[in-house]
Amino acid sequence: MYPAPIRLLYNRQALVWLQFTLCLAAILIAGTRLATYADVVAEKSQLGRIWVGLAIVAMVTAMPEMATGISAAALVGCPDLAMGTLIGSCCFNLSILAVLDVVNKKEPMLSRISNRHLPGVRWGMVLLAICAVGMYLGPRLSIPTLAWLSIPSIFVIVVYFGAIRRILNAERQFLSEEMESSARYARYTLKGALVRFFAAAAVVVAAGIWLAHVGDQIAVVTGWGSSFVGNLLLAIATSAPELVVGITAVRIGSADIAIADILGANMLDAGMVGLVDAFYLRGSLFAYSMPGNLIIILVAIVMSAVVGVAIYRPPRGYIVWRLSWYGPLLVVLYIAAAYVLFLFGRM
Repeated sequence: MYPAPIRLLYNRQALVWLQFTLCLAAILIAGTRLATYADVVAEKSQLGRIWVGLAIVAMVTAMPEMATGISAAALVGCPDLAMGTLIGSCCFNLSILAVLDVVNKKEPMLSRISNRHLPGVRWGMVLLAICAVGMYLGPRLSIPTLAWLSIPSIFVIVVYFGAIRRILNAERQFLSEEMESSARYARYTLKGALVRFFAAAAVVVAAGIWLAHVGDQIAVVTGWGSSFVGNLLLAIATSAPELVVGITAVRIGSADIAIADILGANMLDAGMVGLVDAFYLRGSLFAYSMPGNLIIILVAIVMSAVVGVAIYRPPRGYIVWRLSWYGPLLVVLYIAAAYVLFLFGRM
């Protein structure tokens, strides 16, 4: 028999990991339906898949990050967990493209993607750059604030809404494009699809809120550090909807929804740094987060640039098996950043 303190620690770890698994399962199960219902909404409403993916699907799939970030900042009081979840999700979202290449089988995902996705890449990089500047200056300077909200947070919120408005206005000229009617959606009405879509979204958001508490407990019982837990475990868990939606969208032939969801979710994750900062009343999120988070922001910018190049100059095919030139590069960048962050957190 193990001593009582060891048994207590073991039981606590088992309970924490069980909660983590249940939250992840809920997100995965609900996320499997989001892509299908989004495709139905895009077809029935004639809004187009890019518009629906960027404006609706991205908002829903990014809700776990927002819920987890706000809970981590306001309820748990852990700025590292909040920042790590949001920025770490950006990196993981982009690495999903490597998985989608494997799922697509015939050719790399970005081989036939429209250049209309490029504004999402560019604005995502701008928002991440603002976060990087705020993260660098936060611990070093006394950044001006408006009430308790720092100037970088205000700036990132304003830029996000301005960017999303410009992108969606530009997409309006394509909304009149005829979309093929699919017999498989004949049994759905627009109202019914919307009801199902937002019911699945409610499950995703509820599970995301609980993840913040679970993530903080994991950081305590494992001693891994909140930056590592936020950037890796919670980032992957809260990005599970993007992964499931992407795979489902590819399988039903709606690649535009998959790409628009990933790029839109990244823009929203970066923009939500400012929103989450508003809920952290002890000071600026940028000033109180560990400097190691800056590594992830910079890696996210580099990964975004890789995706932008791949969209601008689409790959002609796979290099070997189902591996494109950009897929393995995105995965390597993500793993390298996670490893460096893990070492940083252990120091």
